[in-house]
Amino acid sequence: MNISLWFGMLVLNFFLIMFFFRLWGKTGLTVWVNISCIVSNIQVIKTVDFFGFEATLGNIIYATCFLATDILSEFYSEEDSKKAVNMGLFSLISMTLLMQCALFFTPSENDFADPALHTIFKIMPRIAAGSLAAYYISNRFDIFSYNLLKRKTKGKYMWLRNNLSTMLSQMLDTVVFTLSAFAGVYDRKILLEIILM
Repeated sequence: MNISLWFGMLVLNFFLIMFFFRLWGKTGLTVWVNISCIVSNIQVIKTVDFFGFEATLGNIIYATCFLATDILSEFYSEEDSKKAVNMGLFSLISMTLLMQCALFFTPSENDFADPALHTIFKIMPRIAAGSLAAYYISNRFDIFSYNLLKRKTKGKYMWLRNNLSTMLSQMLDTVVFTLSAFAGVYDRKILLEIILM
């Protein structure tokens, strides 16, 4: 079931990023980077079995961040890509700060969501810290590697440039994030499975 859902989520994410790009161009892609940054950091808390391995959610939507910055570099500029990355970084910081403030409020006697919010967002500072480091390093690397490949190929082979820069960036991001966010939470075997998946 998880494999079918994974493919469905992959298609949905690709459709949404193209929808944002077609409707709003550069602005839509910049907004998508912010969405992918925030949603992936919430989804990453959930672990699932995938191909017999332990994995975290959030990888698909997070990878679309690389696709969005590659499209920004291709059709607009490297500076537009960097601006989107910086906005995503500060969107994640803002969401984390705002949700940490929300956890301090005393819920009313009719509240039903406070325990769930604590479960999800109490770990968020650690997740966010690991994510911020990984996000900034990997996205800057993606922009650098994509534009380097663009210059080396004289603007040809966009599909290859996008996939190669995204794969390398995703690998870098996964290692940095997993170790900083989950070291000490999961044992080494699970950490390795999460990184591999």
